Formats: sequence, C-alpha cells, structure tokens
Amino acid sequence: MEKTTHNKFSQRHPLIFGFMMIITAVVIFMMAMAVFNFLFFSEQSKMRGKQVIGVVKVNGLITDSRDIVDWISELKRKDHIRGVVIRVNSPGGVVAPSQEIYAAVRDLALEKTVVVSMGAMATSGGYYLSSPAHKIVANPGTLTANIGVKATLTNMQELMRKIGIEDQAIYSSEYKDAGTVTRPMTDREKAYFQEIMDDLHEQFVLDVAAGRNMDVETVASLADGRAMTGRQALNNGLVDKLGGMNDAVDLVRELAEIKDQVFLLEGPEQKTSLLRRIVGEFSLRQEIFGPGWVFSYE
Repeated sequence: MEKTTHNKFSQRHPLIFGFMMIITAVVIFMMAMAVFNFLFFSEQSKMRGKQVIGVVKVNGLITDSRDIVDWISELKRKDHIRGVVIRVNSPGGVVAPSQEIYAAVRDLALEKTVVVSMGAMATSGGYYLSSPAHKIVANPGTLTANIGVKATLTNMQELMRKIGIEDQAIYSSEYKDAGTVTRPMTDREKAYFQEIMDDLHEQFVLDVAAGRNMDVETVASLADGRAMTGRQALNNGLVDKLGGMNDAVDLVRELAEIKDQVFLLEGPEQKTSLLRRIVGEFSLRQEIFGPGWVFSYE
C-alpha cells in the first residue's frame, strides 16, 4: 500500500516530488559539511591535543573597554587557558576605559600567567593597561612609556566672531562652562583643570608602580610625558625583555610550564567600522567630557 501511494504521489506530482528530493539532498549535504567542519576545521578540533594560550588584542585609540574587558573575563573563566598574551598596538586613549582594562588585566594576572607583547606602539594608556602583567616584552623600536595625562582645550572665540556666532548659553555655576570653546579660560579655571590633571597623573603613577612593583618615586621620575623606545624602556625598568609576539608566547610557555604544542585563541573580534569609530569617539568627547575638552592617556 505504501509503495502504491508513494508511486502515485511521485507520478501525479513529479515536479513537487523532485523539488522535495533536491531539498532533502541539500539538507543532508549541509549537515555532513557541518559535521566535517566541526571535526576537522573548528576551533575545538584545532585545540585538540594542544595547550591553549589566550590572546587579547588591544588596537588603536582606547575609547571603549567593553569588548576587551569581556574577552579578558571569558579567558579568565576558561580552565583550559593556561596563559594569556596581551598584544598591544595603541597610542592610549580616554582615562576611564584604560583604567577598566588595567583592572581586568590585573585581576587576570592573579589567576593566569599574563605577558604583554608590545607592537609598534604602546604609549600612555597603552602602557598603563600593560603594567599589571607578569612580564612585558617590547620590540627594540617599539614606542612606549609616555606616562602622563593630556587635556585637549580649544579656544574658537575669534573664529566664531568672524563668522557671526555668539555664545548665549546660561550656566548654573562658575565652573559649569569651564573649558568652553567660546572664550579663553580664566586663571581660576586653569587652576581647576590643573588640579584634575594632577590627580589623574598621580593615579597613573601609583597604578604603574603597583603593576610593575616599582617604587613610586622611580616611576614619578619617568612620568614626565616622554616616549621611549623599547630598548630605553628596558634600561629604565618599564619592560622586561626585547622581542616580538613569538617571544611573548614562548615566555608564557616558560612561565606556565607548557611543554606541549600550543593553540592561540585570539579575541575580541573587531566589530566596529572606521566610520563608526570616528563618530563614536566624537560623541564620547562631546557627551561625557563636554564641549572642547577631554582628559586622556595619550
């Protein structure tokens, strides 16, 4: 009976029956490919029989810490991650996100071996977030250090006058419009900003001293805003070894006593386009720090 019914359907609706057979074949093929990819090309298959070292990529200007901190937290939770390399290619960035990444690296180093690998540049906030690692590896020509804080303050009063724009905003208190682009700063405002700068600079010095296990006075003597090459930083105790990414991986293997082959698990994924990064940075400066000024480790 089933055969008769089957023959009747295929004979009465040959096009539908043929289409269904094609769909079935495609589904079976896709399932077979998924299983094949999982067994031979997936992340899990590549890690099979190998020790895993996590890699945290810190690239470009630091304006948001969320993706990096989340990835560090994920690596921290994974028991099979034996150590982590923080790969830094950054000129620094906004203060608070740099501090958040610093804290995440510091906490990670309490549980796993952490080595920083500095690329072309790891200055200011890029150096700041690197300092809690167990070891820092820099290329001889890496630009690093540059320990200090900068506030960008712009006076556009004359330009605004020439194009006929006049500021008529109303403020509730003396310092609410401090740093506005519409006029020069007063002496009291300069002193106010200097107090903020000095406090942020002190935080920077204290955190680097704690992260590197150095005397505060020694770090303070180096924290005059100067950039250093990797070789100069080594001579000043700000990095531990000269070398590249492979040297950092080898150092993690040595410190974590990893003798087997290793698989590098890299993240976080770069999700933001260049245009969105530019727009996001501009919005951050305007919405959080107010018009005309922003404190940054850069």
